[in-house]
Amino acid sequence: MKLLKLACIQTNTSNVLENNQAEVEALIRQAASNGATFILTPEYTLMMDSSGRVMRENALPADGGLPLAHFKALAGELGIWLLIGSLTLKAFDPLMSNRSFLIDDKGVEVGQYDKIHLFDVTLPDGRQIRESAAYRPGNRLGLVNSPWGQIGMTICYDLRFPALFRALAQAGAQIITVPSSFQQSTGKAHWHVLLQARAIENACFIVAPAMCGEHAGGRKTFGHSLVVNPWGEIVVDGGENPGIVYAEIDIERVEKTRNQLPSLAHDRAFNK
Repeated sequence: MKLLKLACIQTNTSNVLENNQAEVEALIRQAASNGATFILTPEYTLMMDSSGRVMRENALPADGGLPLAHFKALAGELGIWLLIGSLTLKAFDPLMSNRSFLIDDKGVEVGQYDKIHLFDVTLPDGRQIRESAAYRPGNRLGLVNSPWGQIGMTICYDLRFPALFRALAQAGAQIITVPSSFQQSTGKAHWHVLLQARAIENACFIVAPAMCGEHAGGRKTFGHSLVVNPWGEIVVDGGENPGIVYAEIDIERVEKTRNQLPSLAHDRAFNK
């Protein structure tokens, strides 16, 4: 068996960056002390506010600034792999980037991914969210080699676009990360089933650290950080409250499942 002990950090992120960073660091240290070697945080790890203006005012420099440097040093100190689910970065004024970072156990940034699909929706209660008014979409796959296999990177709303997950799986991803701040209303309806579907379709592990609770400006997120195995079974569910969600997974389960149901090898081109 090729075992990996991982931990998803589930937070109720505020709009005070320093408080969020201190909280996340404490949880990362706790997870590492409990034996986790791959630790993941949610989307918008250090800042959550429903106001685009507030997010712009608190956006970090394009290189991640001191907070990212601090996370790199922390990963090196603890000897862990660390996924920072996303940071909001200054990009092309007035647009920002929503970027996920993967850091290895030496404190080296080994991968980054900019959210491709932007959340422009009308929620069931009539509230509208237009991420495209504030963020610049990415256009590249995020795929990184790790000691456990290849890790594919996505962010939140990407979950609704199976072609992205298929591309990552066809490129070799055995674990796909989905750091999220999923809306409470849509989360209740779709979060579990979508994550399970992406795992089943691609016979891979899905690891989704999530944000929870009510945030500045009234936005509510669903929580329920999930780890799903290649058969679509939920390994662990983080529930609705902040904390740490642990799981131990056997990466060899991916190859076994793909051999049993080789759907990746059965993809066919077709006329549109």
